[in-house]
Amino acid sequence: MSPQTAGVLQLLALIAALALVYRPLGDYMARVYSSEKHYRPEKWIYKAIGADPAAEMRRPAYLRGVLAFSAVSVLFLYALQRLQGILPGSLGFAPIDPDQAFNTAASFVANTNWQSYAGEQAMGHVVQTGGLAVQNFVSAAVGMAVAVALVRGFARSRTGELGNFWADLVRGTVRILLPLAVVGAVVLVACGVIQNFAGIREVGQFMGGTQQWNGGAVASQEVIKELGTNGGGYFNANSAHPFENPTPFSNLFEIFLILVIPFSLTRTFGRMVGNLRQGYAILATTGIIWITFTALMLGTEFAHHGPAFEIAGGAMEGKETRYGIGASAIFSVATTLTSTGAVNSFHSSYTGLGGGIQLLGMQLGEIAPGGVGSGLYGMLIMAIIAVFIAGLMVGRTPEYLGKKIGTREIKFAACYILITPALVLGFTAAAMALDTPVNSMTNTGAHGFSEILYAYTSGANNNGSAFAGLNADTQWFNSTIGIAMLLGRFLPMVFVLALAGSLAEQKPVPETAGTLRTDTPLYAGLLVGTILIITGLTYFPALALGPLAEGLAS
Repeated sequence: MSPQTAGVLQLLALIAALALVYRPLGDYMARVYSSEKHYRPEKWIYKAIGADPAAEMRRPAYLRGVLAFSAVSVLFLYALQRLQGILPGSLGFAPIDPDQAFNTAASFVANTNWQSYAGEQAMGHVVQTGGLAVQNFVSAAVGMAVAVALVRGFARSRTGELGNFWADLVRGTVRILLPLAVVGAVVLVACGVIQNFAGIREVGQFMGGTQQWNGGAVASQEVIKELGTNGGGYFNANSAHPFENPTPFSNLFEIFLILVIPFSLTRTFGRMVGNLRQGYAILATTGIIWITFTALMLGTEFAHHGPAFEIAGGAMEGKETRYGIGASAIFSVATTLTSTGAVNSFHSSYTGLGGGIQLLGMQLGEIAPGGVGSGLYGMLIMAIIAVFIAGLMVGRTPEYLGKKIGTREIKFAACYILITPALVLGFTAAAMALDTPVNSMTNTGAHGFSEILYAYTSGANNNGSAFAGLNADTQWFNSTIGIAMLLGRFLPMVFVLALAGSLAEQKPVPETAGTLRTDTPLYAGLLVGTILIITGLTYFPALALGPLAEGLAS
């Protein structure tokens, strides 16, 4: 079997698995967020934090809950890293430096999981499991809660109430993420992923010296880093490490974990607004973009450019031989079109155009299907922009799901789509203009510029992967990328919740003959075009200086 055929078969198997769980998981999540019942463990949590899960919250209260919980999480994770030296299970590692501790705390709370350190050489068991793994759960649950609040804004009328943040946070963690993570961790352990609290051990001789590895609760952290579209990794090699991702099957299963909740949330959306066709339209849009990007990545990486590529069967540099080009390309697109950031190959070693596909996938806003929760609310923002553009074309007030998209709503949507590009391009320009940041580049020319652009694109879009040729463990990058991650995560949420509150206050508008149907293939095509045009106009000059220039020169 040729590598190309193997890649296509893996893609088809992945699509089949996602289709199999799409309906039951999507419907289950809709029931979770619509239920008025509280389980006993959930009641214990509410009592411990002093929350009333039955109290409805308007937009300001919901936003205060999101920001307060996240601020406390940053402080807790920062303190845990700074105190590592006196904690049990630290494996003898020293406390994390202040700038790196801030960067890591911001990263994991913002669902980014950008890492400027080697996990097996810096973090002990308590920080890994009690800090980083916990944030992998709750940061994902925060994103899902905000997405559900926006969906309620479409579903409700004449009220500004969006639900209860604490109930949404706890239910998303206890009823969705935890059960799926337990099952997934068992599968990963069966595949050979390690799960222990072993210390540092000598495992043999390596190039004249001893080689040492430390163990850890890897399977339980690996499953939630993928399931919650977090990223990061217990080891520096991330999902290319055999302790994290040992076999081709585990690799395909991890891709499935990355995509399963974001795709299924489109069904949840359709169910909660009472119109499954609307969910299918969003699913079609995300599916078209994901399959197109995957096909383009497979094409660029399998393309033969000279004898070396022909002998290797494609661009094998930076890729694990146990996965091959096909599985590596599929994994790469899955992580950059979501906010996962896990890698099973070296993104900096992809072809110039392949690196451009990775960058563009993040710059779309990671909405195809996007991160857990963030992908859905990002796509719904683009859906509002698309109906607004269509309304301008025909000269009528745009409507979406029975709600008028007026001046107020479009301002919120416009602010949302402007935040991330401003952060990415502003920080990239500053880094390229100053001497110190540029000294961290290990490459010059177009690829060196791509390293800087990729770092801030990944940080501001809460992805977490990297063109790892860049030395990001400096005060400049730890600080500026940390700021970009926090602003790129929580400023958009401000406008998402403001939009949700505005929509919930409206009364429904009856559908007429002039109403644009938003559950048709025509609208899905319009939405795809809107996403690509807005992103292309925003980022094309920067992409032309980096990956496009490199790709055309090769």
